[in-house]
Amino acid sequence: MPVNLRAPQPADLHPVQGVRLGIAMAGVRKANRRDLTVVTLAEGSSVAGVFTRNRFCAAPVQLCRNHLAAHGGAARAILVNTGNANAGTGEDGLRRALSTCSALAGHLNLKPEQVLPFSTGVIMETLPNDRIEAGLPAALDDLHENHWGTAAEAIMTTDTIAKAASRQVQIGGRTVTVTGIAKGAGMIRPNMATMLGFVATDAVFAPHLAQALVQDLVREAADLSFNRITIDGDTSTNDSFLLIATHQAGHAPITQLDSGDGAVLRQAVIDVAQQLAQAIVRDGEGATKFITVRVDGGKTIDECRQVAYAIAHSPLVKTAFFASDPNLGRILAAVGYAGIADLDQTLIELFLDDVHVVTRGGRHPAYQEADGQRVMKRSEITVRVDLHRGAASSTVWTCDLSYDYVKINADYRS
Repeated sequence: MPVNLRAPQPADLHPVQGVRLGIAMAGVRKANRRDLTVVTLAEGSSVAGVFTRNRFCAAPVQLCRNHLAAHGGAARAILVNTGNANAGTGEDGLRRALSTCSALAGHLNLKPEQVLPFSTGVIMETLPNDRIEAGLPAALDDLHENHWGTAAEAIMTTDTIAKAASRQVQIGGRTVTVTGIAKGAGMIRPNMATMLGFVATDAVFAPHLAQALVQDLVREAADLSFNRITIDGDTSTNDSFLLIATHQAGHAPITQLDSGDGAVLRQAVIDVAQQLAQAIVRDGEGATKFITVRVDGGKTIDECRQVAYAIAHSPLVKTAFFASDPNLGRILAAVGYAGIADLDQTLIELFLDDVHVVTRGGRHPAYQEADGQRVMKRSEITVRVDLHRGAASSTVWTCDLSYDYVKINADYRS
């Protein structure tokens, strides 16, 4: 069961002007499940994305990057299938992905390059593009501005719960909406992970600056959200995160993200992205605990993040949390092998929620194992490390590693 996470309710999700979503059952991998999503975007929308750094990236990732570059981010439709990742499929995978783009473009009177494809599911299996193309009319018939929640369900794989978030803010006296959906539960690691994320806003950007501003914002939002989560340390072949701006809200155009209006929008986008990213961790495969790892006192943010990930990726740390076993020397070991060559262990402080575990590199005189166990039995836990090397800090979100993680991944293709 997901850790303190509930399914999004229709009333929680605000429609974004200029965005419509349609869902269908195409039988991509299993019959009688929603597995095909079409999203249409108003003409003039600006789209930017960040993608997996896995060099063995999937065909849709390659094609999506090309299509965004070909039209300068002026995409008009998004096509998402679950059940099949179309990764490790070579030239045939690219042809099949392009075929689905061409088919949707034909229905919408667009160019194939105006369609952005996304796939998630099993790697190294042939994409059944004929089934996807046959399912397009039903998805198009289903198009509606209020289908965010249904779309969040349709892009799931091993997720146990749909992931969606929405915010509304006031800019120039107009209501501006930011709404997004995501999927992911395993093969999750930064840079990006087996996750898909789509966030849209009807905020207005100055036309000559729009693409650059949307690209800057999607990179920053990803860095502060999806690139700060880890479940199992594996980086997927298909990770993608899009930010869409439809420019439909009617306020004066934003020209700078650090302006008053720009800052309001920026925070709303980051808030939605962080809620989605944390939802992925809360629904991590087999997860029973949501763990925040914060590292303070580093010389640089990158240094702090390096230590945080060493802790968050450690199977020994994660299994200790699952067992509620305060074997906290495992955390110190992870700090030590994180790769900081000149780390002074005598300066290290370690806290588990409100419990001071380590001071000056050794066990705190007042620390009792019963206090550590009390904290580790909680469903939400914060690990805080102070390196006492500088003023930088960074936070990463992760989960524990349970028996069910092994079971889920052992049976993934069943």
